[in-house]
Amino acid sequence: ESQVALSIALKLGALIKENFPDIEVIYTRKTDVFIELYNRAKIANTAKANLFISIHCNASKATTASGTETWVMGLHKSEANLEVARQENATILMEDDYENQYDGFDPNSPEANIIFSLFQNIYLDQSLQLAAGIQSQFERKLGRVNRGVKQAGFLVLYKTTMPGVLIETGFISNPEEEEFLGSDNGQNQIAAGIFRAFKDYKSDIEDGLTADD
Repeated sequence: ESQVALSIALKLGALIKENFPDIEVIYTRKTDVFIELYNRAKIANTAKANLFISIHCNASKATTASGTETWVMGLHKSEANLEVARQENATILMEDDYENQYDGFDPNSPEANIIFSLFQNIYLDQSLQLAAGIQSQFERKLGRVNRGVKQAGFLVLYKTTMPGVLIETGFISNPEEEEFLGSDNGQNQIAAGIFRAFKDYKSDIEDGLTADD
């Protein structure tokens, strides 16, 4: 996952720089190294970024599971959403001193995940707008299965002070999607889809539009 996500992120960044040279693209990593979740948010906050895009690959015990989904910081809407957030947040177990870095948060505790979900994102509307655009691009232009826009309490989004999305680009546990995501062509298509959604989002924000207009 880390290699595929990195490759897509670099391709996306290149598209943004090529088409919008005045935009500064800040990467949390440019090589296949692990960056703690809190540091990813810190990098974005320190740079006073206007948008945070987190790229991931999904996985499931069911090898038939397929499709893309884009998440924003918000309330858990179902037990399934809670489980996805729990799995993603468990990444902090790889970090040193995670109890202090995340205010005592324990990713293995269902109660902690439920309490964590009460944090509200003041950028929710903008995040939802971008997420909907990404999913639309994946479905209409790329023909990917659309699993929808979803909300859950992701640590990687929780401390960012700007609109943000977490994109699950497909299931590497699904042989067909694994092949697609592992290919240069597949990664280019995913990056291009995210870029088109970003371009539309940028235009709408600059025109003062919202998802409700």
